[in-house]
Amino acid sequence: MYHLGLDLGSSSIKAALVEIATGKSLGVVQEPEEEMGMFAKQNGWAEQKPEDWWKHICKAITRLKQQHNISRTQIKGIGISYQMHGLVIVDNEGNPLRKSIIWCDSRAVEIGNKAFETIGQETCASNLLNSPANFTASKLKWVKENEPEIYKKIYKFMLPGDYVAYKFSNSINTTISGLSEGIFWDFKKDSVADFLLEHYGIDKALVPEIVDTFGLQAVVDEKGEAATGIAAGTPIYYRAGDQPNNALSLNVFNPGEVAATGGTSGVVYAVTDSLSVKESARVNNFAHVNYKKGADVRIGKLLCINGAGIQYRWLLNNLAVSSYEEMNNLASEIPIGSDGVCLIPFGNGSERMLNNKEIGTRIANLNLNNHHKGHMCRAALEGIAFSFVFGIELLKSDGIQAKVIRAGNDNLFRSEIFANTVATLIGQEIEIYNTTGAIGAARAANLHKGDFESFGKSIMDNDHVMTFMPFKDKEAYLKAYQNWKIELELILNKE
Repeated sequence: MYHLGLDLGSSSIKAALVEIATGKSLGVVQEPEEEMGMFAKQNGWAEQKPEDWWKHICKAITRLKQQHNISRTQIKGIGISYQMHGLVIVDNEGNPLRKSIIWCDSRAVEIGNKAFETIGQETCASNLLNSPANFTASKLKWVKENEPEIYKKIYKFMLPGDYVAYKFSNSINTTISGLSEGIFWDFKKDSVADFLLEHYGIDKALVPEIVDTFGLQAVVDEKGEAATGIAAGTPIYYRAGDQPNNALSLNVFNPGEVAATGGTSGVVYAVTDSLSVKESARVNNFAHVNYKKGADVRIGKLLCINGAGIQYRWLLNNLAVSSYEEMNNLASEIPIGSDGVCLIPFGNGSERMLNNKEIGTRIANLNLNNHHKGHMCRAALEGIAFSFVFGIELLKSDGIQAKVIRAGNDNLFRSEIFANTVATLIGQEIEIYNTTGAIGAARAANLHKGDFESFGKSIMDNDHVMTFMPFKDKEAYLKAYQNWKIELELILNKE
């Protein structure tokens, strides 16, 4: 028997099957095979059609079942991971009233900034653990201000994963973790943030019913069965945003455990049991998947680095190289510190951890007589690694004491230079696991039973690849990092 996991990204849908008994992955498919498109009516806007998500989900499930000869009754539960911070609004028949305003849409930035100032930074930090910023609540306020006729027709708002669950089941609900990522949750009162809804003039009736992150959230109905080939009555047991779900996929649940991702952007997601925040404008704080009202607090501190893998990909596309493997080999021939070449990798828009400054990519100390593309490759890997270390130092100042760091076996963490640089500078082992968000969501469907120990064991048994150990001799790494920080400070002081 199997559990189905779905991971709704902004570029594709991934669907996975895992054996319930062992947690072993049977297979993963992606739909569409090319990237999903986005609608951008204006600069800074990003929208997608929720109906397209559902169409791709149905195709992915069909392919997965056919590839592995799985019948509808062999799937005994569903787990859902989804792109965070998106807004879906539906009428009283459940039809989307407009395209979804997704996570990377920046139209509501000023609305959130104004609310942060008006409500007060101290109130936002203590109750919301964040600035309202450009999150889902601010996007809903944008609809109210700019599309009043559409706003009047809203029956409920949803996050992207809530919409997927609704299409399976015809039940509209959400989770505390989901509401917190939209900045709809008041952590001080452990309830929906009424004061923010009142400030934005949003009717509380638009908030969906709240269900547990792990548990019987809904069941597939006849329409869901007809669309997906999953038997009516199949339970939906789990739902979470992609970054909390990525942490879950790496068995990160407890204070001191940290999940890292080195994709197009970089993410460091650290779990804490404290509601205290010092960096609410630079670090996001959300209810983790195992957060419970009135119980032990579990907060996920999320630090995002926009200029990560995209920087290395830019070099691949613009240097005379044919592959990442070639770039890594060239970089390995250059000593630690890249013979003085320093690369500041923040060329993918404003960086929240730099107080939303947009400083771009900078290359310093390049000698046209002595340096070549190998130095550029090494400097890029080191510069991205240094940005991770810089972010982890910021998390430490916000109260995080990392005990274990786990990362997926993909993208930047495939590079020994990158992983060894981070591990050595933070003085911490980095465990590498071969897993995905869809596999994690499928496994999480079994956590309605509450057996977290077996869940963690299945990850260790099936997914652990290797562990990067910090080098004892770190002098060269420290010198290179200090030089990098000097260059960064020079830039920041000019801005």
